[in-house]
Amino acid sequence: MLALIFDLDGTLIDSVYAHVLAWQKSFTAGGMLVPAWSIHHKIGLVGLELALAIGRELGRSVSADEAEELDKRHGAIMNELLPYPEPLPGAAALLHRLREMHVPWGIATSGDRSGVEKALRSLGLSNNATVVCKSDVDHAKPEPDVFLACRERLNILARDCFVVGDAVWDMLAARRAGMLGIGVLTGGIGRTELIEAGAYRIYGDPAEIDAKRYELGLVIG
Repeated sequence: MLALIFDLDGTLIDSVYAHVLAWQKSFTAGGMLVPAWSIHHKIGLVGLELALAIGRELGRSVSADEAEELDKRHGAIMNELLPYPEPLPGAAALLHRLREMHVPWGIATSGDRSGVEKALRSLGLSNNATVVCKSDVDHAKPEPDVFLACRERLNILARDCFVVGDAVWDMLAARRAGMLGIGVLTGGIGRTELIEAGAYRIYGDPAEIDAKRYELGLVIG
């Protein structure tokens, strides 16, 4: 049986650009002027790694404590900017359709549990949904741990899992997990970049996945 494992931010929830702005404000408060485009391409990494990566690019040493403070401040700003996250087009309908078709699915994110709970409510889901967060594993994306943990909870072989994500980190982690990556353009990362990162198929948004699910072998009957 096939299963789908979804990233959350930028894949099911329209939050990528709010994350970019929140990170930019957090870096500015920490005395670091960072262009938005540089942050954008790192969304999807776990927060501490994102902060450390920005520091390396700026040629500035960022300690683990500083990175943690930047991440915490980013989270607080994010709550102010986007207190009620909105689903991306077709996201809730796609998840409902998969349940109707008895196709197993789960969510695997580098975000924390509090953000996931808000997103689940936005998608009309209960806390019984299969969700793996960064706190559930030793290493977040681009390591494959969250996808492998989600696969285990779904009790589906890795080779039978599709990973749906908007970032190159999702595609990279999917390859490391032995799963096929499905890219969506809703996070602002281009088609070419996602393909080069290993995406098997590219769709505009969850609604297009629903309309073309036959391309993934997801058919009724």
